[in-house]
Amino acid sequence: MSLLFIADKTFQKQDYRKQALQKAEYDNCAFVNCDFMNSYLSSVSFTDCEFTDCNLSNVKAKEAAFKNVTFNTCKMVGFPFFECDPFLLELAFNDCNLSLASFYLLNLKQTAFNTCDLQEADFTQTNLTEATFHNSDLSKAIFEQSNLEKADFTKATNYTIHPEKNRIKGATFDKDGLLGLLTMYHINIQ
Repeated sequence: MSLLFIADKTFQKQDYRKQALQKAEYDNCAFVNCDFMNSYLSSVSFTDCEFTDCNLSNVKAKEAAFKNVTFNTCKMVGFPFFECDPFLLELAFNDCNLSLASFYLLNLKQTAFNTCDLQEADFTQTNLTEATFHNSDLSKAIFEQSNLEKADFTKATNYTIHPEKNRIKGATFDKDGLLGLLTMYHINIQ
């Protein structure tokens, strides 16, 4: 069964908590100030789309496709990205609340997380090669067996990354953040 194709459309101030977003392929669409909280995006496809000022907290996203999708000032608490279709997955985040989001096992190479709240986000076994975390809060974020090679943490805060449990070759950190690489060793730094 092929999905309905919807292109070049803007959706504003829609409440998808009451009536679900139509299952379709959305191409070059914009979603502005829409509420998707607790809604189902399962099997919906988004290509070259942009979400601005939307609430996508606790959505169900099994097999949802996000291909070149940008999120601006969105609330995405607990977003289960790990359930999404990984084929051609490409995301960018600007000023988003991604607390408790799960990126488990995903390929997020070169993904930009700009000024994001990533508290307690799960990056277990995630490929974050060349990702950027500019001005993002990574308090209690989980990095386990993650590929962080050439990732940029210079402007990130509150991260704790175990160098022996993650690949960090070529990653960039500023001096103030070095403590986040050493906490697990329980050493005193003066």
